[in-house]
Amino acid sequence: MSADAIDPGTGTAVQERAHGVTLSAAAQEKVQSLLAQEGRDDLRLRIAVQPGGCSGLIYQLFFDERELENDAVVEFDGVGVVVDAMSIPYLDGASIDFEDTIQKQGFTIDNPNAQGSCACGDSFS
Repeated sequence: MSADAIDPGTGTAVQERAHGVTLSAAAQEKVQSLLAQEGRDDLRLRIAVQPGGCSGLIYQLFFDERELENDAVVEFDGVGVVVDAMSIPYLDGASIDFEDTIQKQGFTIDNPNAQGSCACGDSFS
């Protein structure tokens, strides 16, 4: 998915790439809180899929200041979520949430493309 935007510096159309990942309100708040603690406004949340784990693929979720040529970026109320071109097909329709309960604290990824996962829940296929 892509869209044209206008580069304010040149006034020309720039191709922007989008992705199908969504970010819940709870995840947005947690990301904004973590960025405020870091004191940086140049970081974005990057989600990627890499080979590894006992089921074949693992998620990587981290803050990144870089934006590579084929990255897709979507803004969620001031929080930029970046997905690299290779990960887009694996993450289309995925949603990132944040849980803060007695049983669990952390980011979770609900991915309709995952056909199976390992017993420890760290990887998927």
